[in-house]
Amino acid sequence: MKRLVLITAAAALGVGGTAVAVSAGTGGAVRDAAPVAAAAAGKGIAWGACTGSLAGQAECAQVQVPLDFRKPRGKKISIAVSRVKHTDTKNYQGVLFVNPGGPGGSGLAYSAGLKRWLGGVGHASVAAKYDIIGFDPRGVGSSKPALTCDPNFQNPIRPDYVPRNAKEERAWIAKSRRYAADCKKKFGWLLPHMRTTNAAHDVNAIRAALGAPKISWYGFSYGTYYGATYATLFPRRVKRMVLDGNVNPKTVWYAAQLEQDKAFERNIKLWFRWTAKYDGLYHLGKTQKAVEKKYYQLRAAAKKAPIGGKIGPSELDDIVLSAGYNTGYYIPFAQALSAWAVNKDAKPLLNWLNPGGDDNGFAVYNAVQGADAKWPRNWSKWHNDAVKLYRQGYRFNTWSNVWFNAPVAFWPVKGGPALKLRSNRALPGILMVQSELDAATPVAGGYALHKVFPSSRLVLELGGKTHSNTLNGNKCLDDRVAAYLDTGKLPKSRRGADAHCKAVPALNNPDPNAAKAASGTAGKDLPVGRP
Repeated sequence: MKRLVLITAAAALGVGGTAVAVSAGTGGAVRDAAPVAAAAAGKGIAWGACTGSLAGQAECAQVQVPLDFRKPRGKKISIAVSRVKHTDTKNYQGVLFVNPGGPGGSGLAYSAGLKRWLGGVGHASVAAKYDIIGFDPRGVGSSKPALTCDPNFQNPIRPDYVPRNAKEERAWIAKSRRYAADCKKKFGWLLPHMRTTNAAHDVNAIRAALGAPKISWYGFSYGTYYGATYATLFPRRVKRMVLDGNVNPKTVWYAAQLEQDKAFERNIKLWFRWTAKYDGLYHLGKTQKAVEKKYYQLRAAAKKAPIGGKIGPSELDDIVLSAGYNTGYYIPFAQALSAWAVNKDAKPLLNWLNPGGDDNGFAVYNAVQGADAKWPRNWSKWHNDAVKLYRQGYRFNTWSNVWFNAPVAFWPVKGGPALKLRSNRALPGILMVQSELDAATPVAGGYALHKVFPSSRLVLELGGKTHSNTLNGNKCLDDRVAAYLDTGKLPKSRRGADAHCKAVPALNNPDPNAAKAASGTAGKDLPVGRP
């Protein structure tokens, strides 16, 4: 593949990074949160039948919460909530909230989903002891309003993530700037109130409306930061907390993407290496370097002639990125890439294409991260960091991560300061689980969050490459989670990680030659998104 020539001076772009901004609401601990909780408790929740995929599986409702918890009598928004009720009355454990991450991930279906996953790994009896609460955080999915700025922003075919010159980079900058302006125009009143702290207050209002003195929490990916925020603001309201795939509190949020770039480069190369092992099946190359070379050749060709008329280089990167998240994608993506490379059959890749037309998750992702913390407003910082990483060999995810976050550089809300997470003696033991080779939330985050909460215990999945990998078929992990949810049992405290589980070979490095190839998604059938 022709070497990409990257310019080195952002000044050549002729763009500025300063946006007219308003301050985000602090969203932290209001002077007195009791009136909000009391009002929610007084109203309760009017449960009704769920529709769509949850029909017959759960009950659903909308819970009104203040837009700004500093103004409890002011403007209201509503949070979509679902519930699967406990069936084991004798051993009832209370309410268990579940969040899939994002930010921007819809969690409404996760009430029934968590019940199904616990049952799928042999722990249906644990699920039966809880009222499992799924919900769409503020701005997400079925909550009202649902944040959307430009539904067609991610429609194919988008510009190449990796700019060859200043003109191509300016095209993405202009696209990102327009998106931020659209968000301001349509939802400028909501954006200052999209901090994770605001969302934590929403959970506390739902808790009160449920009549529950405490909650338990199961958070994946960004859901670990969400849960840690709730634990910081409302420590006396926490019963149990499982945090899987932990966000590093030291990198919220700009630095987090830079660390991701390094980790995804490693994981994609691990997938290339795995693919080379089965060259007899996929014919993409007999070595990691050969498969990598083939991928970038296909990527370059897609820029000139999009695959199936719809998949350009950016769309191809987005599809393949999931192999860095979850080894369950190893086989289907190798098959799809092989089908195109060998037989010019585009259908398998097209089956994985995001068709666009919906930017809700993307809008919330940017809104939350933009409000949560301070971001560089000088584009030269973004540019120079990306160029440096790319030249160091972190090619696969660096520029795509830039553009996934770039609207925040022009965001109408002046974010931050980031909440300082802190422990409290009132907090119970927290169970943290971390895969050693997690790319989305690198392992350093697990150790860092573990240090914030002395009562926590960290279980490390040795060699694990899948992001947020509990309830996914690793019995060692799944049994520890189930035991904790059942009785509060935690590993003994030790230096570093408190306990270890080895990655399951059949899941971590699936064998496509096996009669029934392990897919790596035995438990979770709903993918977890970016952190």
